[in-house]
Amino acid sequence: MITQWMGITWHISAYLWALGIVFFTLAVLVFRYRRIEYLIHALAKDRHAVLFRHTSFVRRVLKLILLAVASISLGLTLLQPQWGNDTQSVEQYGRDVFIALDISRSMLAQDVSPNRLHVAKSVIRQLTEQLVCERIGLVLFAGSAFIQCPLTEDYNAFNLFLDHVDVETISSGPTSLESAFDQIIKAYERMPTRKCKLAIIITDGEDFSPHLTAMYNRIKQAGLLVCAIGVGTAQGAPIPLYNERGQQVGHQKDGKGNIVISSHNGPLLQELVTQSGGEYVGTVCDRVNVQSIVRRIMAVEKEKLEAQRVWIDLKPQYPYFVAVSFFSLLLEWLI
Repeated sequence: MITQWMGITWHISAYLWALGIVFFTLAVLVFRYRRIEYLIHALAKDRHAVLFRHTSFVRRVLKLILLAVASISLGLTLLQPQWGNDTQSVEQYGRDVFIALDISRSMLAQDVSPNRLHVAKSVIRQLTEQLVCERIGLVLFAGSAFIQCPLTEDYNAFNLFLDHVDVETISSGPTSLESAFDQIIKAYERMPTRKCKLAIIITDGEDFSPHLTAMYNRIKQAGLLVCAIGVGTAQGAPIPLYNERGQQVGHQKDGKGNIVISSHNGPLLQELVTQSGGEYVGTVCDRVNVQSIVRRIMAVEKEKLEAQRVWIDLKPQYPYFVAVSFFSLLLEWLI
């Protein structure tokens, strides 16, 4: 049981026996004092008799008080008194990894079950389970891109952001890988001391960026290592359309009224990772393929991350009680 008294936190249950020792010690001291006083009165009717000319009532009371204070202080020390706040600066080493997730409408295609978006989110969760001591961030992109979750070590918070990505988040615009890498590169530019810049992009590979060659060159110049995970199949599947109630109302059609078939563009993603020295895997439905991405990330040397100030709510204060006990015993001995 932990309780608070006079603004101090005490661990009562763990050391309750210490209170018993304190009370027993105080009882012994009081009994000893009363016994000495009785003997003095019995041996001398007059306290100022020659036999007791060196005895002092005030000194005896003072010694009793000092012994009592020392005993109480030692007992309170065992109750682990704590108060105030304390901070510690903790240095951590790891890697920064941005995970870019395609949220274009083609990610609703059902050539993988139940759809590409669901599989992609499952893959991301597998990645976060195996990445250890890494800071991860989430970037969502379609025709444009934005950082959904900044770099964080709190994987629970990251997963909350990921959980909010659903059918309603899907963008109707075309896919632009260039916009995703633009956001990631800009984020790393705000950290000029970072040497290793890592990104994992999860997409079906359909891309309508007008400047792919320029994008490759910018990735090289930024020193960005890109791993890619492709979702979907080469055969592809139609892109379903949903109404406001989440009910499927048909499939996306082109200008001629034909149903659009969206397929996985593996060659583009392979070219992307070749340019950056990363790793590529196709449609991922198990941990074996994910582990190849994890191994590539782990092969990158860790860097020193920003020092974190860790707050410790309660700071142990027992040295004060030990000091009071020590000086009380010292004074009792000198008197």
